[in-house]
Amino acid sequence: MSRIKALLDEQGCVLVAIDGGAASGKSTLAEALRGRLDAAVIHMDDFFLPPELRTVERLSQPGGNVHRERFLEEVLHPLAAGEAVTFRPFDCGEMDFSAPVTVPPRAVTLIEGAYSHHPDLRDFYDLRVFLEVSPALQRTRIEARNGEMANRFFEEWVPMEQRYFEWFGIREKADMVVDAEGL
Repeated sequence: MSRIKALLDEQGCVLVAIDGGAASGKSTLAEALRGRLDAAVIHMDDFFLPPELRTVERLSQPGGNVHRERFLEEVLHPLAAGEAVTFRPFDCGEMDFSAPVTVPPRAVTLIEGAYSHHPDLRDFYDLRVFLEVSPALQRTRIEARNGEMANRFFEEWVPMEQRYFEWFGIREKADMVVDAEGL
């Protein structure tokens, strides 16, 4: 939090991205920071690809399962211009878009979620935080949180995240690495 406050003192407006594996504590950290900093929080989960864009070619790209083009257009470009952000979250349960959400400009905005440090996005951020989680803790948290859906995480999403992290050197390029053990 001290890094964010120092940036805030220097710049007056700070954009922070929190990336990391499933169940590493990204949402938990973002919510804690939201309360302490009166920050806005935007979730990368709201930008997963709709079914019509889920091609073999797209999903074979590291980080290709996130609609980063829409994220750039609807979130990062308006934030960079100091404007409010309006977008329609993609609801994976319904496989459709939800009602529009508007996020007014704030001094601190947190982008929370895996794939937030993608090379197409990373240069917009003032601070890139990576949450590191051990496989054992990740498994425990995913099983507790997702029950019967846990296997889908282990078989599909966790390997996709790992490929993205390794391909782009996400951990190594972060400004700050935080151990998820305490989150």
